[in-house]
Amino acid sequence: DLSERVREIRKLVDAGKYFTINRARQYGKTTTLDALSHVLQKDYTVVSLDFQDISDAVFETEGTFVQGMARIICDTKDFQGVEIPETTYEELEDLNRKDSDAVKLDELFRAILKWCKISAKPMVLIVDEVDRATNNQVFLDFLAGLRSHYLKREKNQRYKTFQSVI
Repeated sequence: DLSERVREIRKLVDAGKYFTINRARQYGKTTTLDALSHVLQKDYTVVSLDFQDISDAVFETEGTFVQGMARIICDTKDFQGVEIPETTYEELEDLNRKDSDAVKLDELFRAILKWCKISAKPMVLIVDEVDRATNNQVFLDFLAGLRSHYLKREKNQRYKTFQSVI
């Protein structure tokens, strides 16, 4: 029964925390994140990504990473029923149509931040299986960008980004 664990994690989300769940293999992290995502959907727009859904080639360059992220975010609309505004969906799709050498991480963040700004509900980002990207510079740059936007929100409550990042 995960209900107590999910209630405790929900408190972190409600408080707007940026945190990591780190346990040994087969401990139930994915099962817990799935249960959490389900519970949060009533009050939050939950963007739940799984890095098992992208290949190693996605981590080779900034452009291929941005395109891979854009694709799996767009997939949440079809596979998880996440309501992505049409303008955001188109921006993400446009990133995929460009030459990967011309695509930059800040373009992905701009699209996400616009979405956060117009979203009817606060947004939560869950990324599962991040160990696939361990010590990968492009992924570390992505994490730094997430953290930067989170810190800007801490300084200015009107700044719209994710409510919580897990």
